[in-house]
Amino acid sequence: MFLVPVWPLDFSRGDAQGRRMAEDETDEVPKLPPDSRLESLDKRLDRLQQEEAKRTAKPKPDPSYQAGQLVLSNLIGAPAGGFVIGFVLDKWLGTQPWLLLIMLFLGFAGGFMNVIRISRSSTGDRPDGQR
Repeated sequence: MFLVPVWPLDFSRGDAQGRRMAEDETDEVPKLPPDSRLESLDKRLDRLQQEEAKRTAKPKPDPSYQAGQLVLSNLIGAPAGGFVIGFVLDKWLGTQPWLLLIMLFLGFAGGFMNVIRISRSSTGDRPDGQR
């Protein structure tokens, strides 16, 4: 049961050639010769990454479908928002049902204006070549 002292360690010998890191004249990492196994591994890895990218690629959504979703959300969301805001203002100010009706009407008007704006914007080329 003899304990060997661990400290101080002697690192004065350097690497296998007897050089110390501070004595390296270029301070650069030495270039190793190319290894064919690493090159083939890189090629296989690139090929597999490309195959994985193709396999997991998401299809692009149809712009007409996206425009339809936007129209539907405007036709539902704008009047619903007007209803909620009008309901809260009516309860707060005690003007039932007038602010609710006004805000609901403004919500419908805003929703239809957004639908018209969406329908005027181009969603892509039509089959007949027109926009």
